[in-house]
Amino acid sequence: MRLYPAIDILGGNAVRLVKGDFDAKKVYDEDPLSAARGWVLAGARALHVVDLDGARSGAPVNLGNLTRISSELGVPVQYGGGLRTASAIADALAAGAWRVILGTAAFTDPALLASAIAEHGPERILVSVDVRAGRVATAGWTESTEPSTAAVLERLHKAGVRSLVYTNVDRDGMLEGPDLDEVRGVVGSSNAEVIYSGGIGALADLQGLAELGLGGVIVGKALYEQRFTIEQAREALGD
Repeated sequence: MRLYPAIDILGGNAVRLVKGDFDAKKVYDEDPLSAARGWVLAGARALHVVDLDGARSGAPVNLGNLTRISSELGVPVQYGGGLRTASAIADALAAGAWRVILGTAAFTDPALLASAIAEHGPERILVSVDVRAGRVATAGWTESTEPSTAAVLERLHKAGVRSLVYTNVDRDGMLEGPDLDEVRGVVGSSNAEVIYSGGIGALADLQGLAELGLGGVIVGKALYEQRFTIEQAREALGD
């Protein structure tokens, strides 16, 4: 199970939000490359980069930062935020993304999702399933869809999605731990590789998640707040 330290970019800085609230942010590094380099030097083997500016605006804003991170650090980078057109997806891959993460577009534009999978392969297309109050959130976590999470997972499987990021937005940035029963249910009802994100605050959280059959875990605030090290996290996950 792979550890993905998170680099969330907003206004050119590496930040973390609380429950997806853009007004509740904390800047951890003024340079995203510096933050990313720190995780790699500490032992990270992959990175999760989110363009929060792009997620809010609907088009990628931080491809330059993606290029800097991917070209200088030499580890796989999965990148999302504002990828809502075929050209935006192609641009992110060209900028160095190992694989891209589709959020809003995966739910509002099924044809785009299908064409992206067909053109680039399912191994390079992740879908972000961000859940708030039991519903899938879109548009930078500012809107919600109507179908249940289970229905969304079934729809994505039929569309050919083979990997997804599942985030509990209500827990994100709270450091209070994941709901392991919730995550177990998502893994059990999904035929895709599931990467979990949201609320991780202690090594015990990672140890619990390591038993659920996930493909990976994204950790942000807990690493920035030095709740544990990259080495300890990797050991807990068996990365």
